[in-house]
Amino acid sequence: MLQLDAVQTLALAGIALFLGYALCRAIPVLERYNLPPPVIGGLVFAIAAWVAYDRGTTLFVLDTGLQSPLMIAFFTTIGVNASLRLLKISGKQVLVFLALATAFAVAQNLLGMAVAVGFDLHPLFGVLAGSTTLTGGPATGLAFAPLFEAAGVEGAESIAVAAAMSGIVLGGLIGGPVITVLIRRFGLVSSRPLDHTAPDGIDTTPLPQTEAQREYGALKSIVVILVAMWLGSWVSDLISATGITLPAYVGAMLVGAVIRNIDDATGWIRMSVPTTDLIGNVCLALFLSVALMNLKLWELAGLALPLLVNLGLQVAMVAAFCLVVFRAMGRDYDAAVMGGGFIGFMLGTTANAMAVMRTLVERYGAAPRAFLVAPLVGAFFIDFTNALIITGFINFWS
Repeated sequence: MLQLDAVQTLALAGIALFLGYALCRAIPVLERYNLPPPVIGGLVFAIAAWVAYDRGTTLFVLDTGLQSPLMIAFFTTIGVNASLRLLKISGKQVLVFLALATAFAVAQNLLGMAVAVGFDLHPLFGVLAGSTTLTGGPATGLAFAPLFEAAGVEGAESIAVAAAMSGIVLGGLIGGPVITVLIRRFGLVSSRPLDHTAPDGIDTTPLPQTEAQREYGALKSIVVILVAMWLGSWVSDLISATGITLPAYVGAMLVGAVIRNIDDATGWIRMSVPTTDLIGNVCLALFLSVALMNLKLWELAGLALPLLVNLGLQVAMVAAFCLVVFRAMGRDYDAAVMGGGFIGFMLGTTANAMAVMRTLVERYGAAPRAFLVAPLVGAFFIDFTNALIITGFINFWS
């Protein structure tokens, strides 16, 4: 048995991470459906631990002391990148799309709770298998898992990963076909049918910099993230003192958003979005690797049927809701493509959403408005509203 300290655990997580990248390159279906490499690599270790457990052996004991700081750092970068100035880009449509996504996240939880009650499970099982993991993805599911465990949902981490991974796969599978039916049913045509390029939405490409400038920019971002985490811990403590249960990252995410918007208004710090994204992605990859390696998959025994029933109903509901999205967003081709993005991030991740929309525009033509609106909501703003929704459900039912 390997007894690892915090640094050794992080090193093993790095090995798992690159194993995940290698598997995604070697097995095309993994890359096609945007399965996160750190999740794939971490699951390999978790499955190995499960096999050893069934044979009465423990492969390794991990020190997960760095897991929480990595998770908080990632969500802090989400806050730092949540600029209210971005709302000015198709601002009304962004707000409408965010309102639809927020309402649907509530519906996901209500449906999940109905399934949980039907199987005589804790109602919060449905919230964990609802917007926590479907809208939030594996990172949010794992971040909230301790709160669900404390509220009485056993095996919350394993449930979160199983629900999130299933959602990611199905989101990638059904997004394109559902919107294709919608496009054909209403005879929708792109305003630029000969343009089959798929933009990333917001151009965050940095200007050329010297090595010293890049180093200075990275240091600024790291220090801002650390300061936001420091101040955010105080904010979280103040909120917790009122009796409201919150995940550890919320305070830091809020402080990060405040710092970002002050910087937008004053230009004092001039933070680089690409640099902050890079730091956040590194922290997320390592956090997920550590969390996945530490999963106890044997805790999922007996929950496969409730998870499958819940997921099947969630897929049917999001497919039907696309018609609401289509009508609310303008009843045109761009609105339909936004529906594909909606399916992608309401069942998995923003990467799923972008992949679905890219597939559609490569076949039917450009949808510039969709690539402005969907990434803003899926990558930034829904994380804030979803955190509030999940927190509200946990506090009500705890």
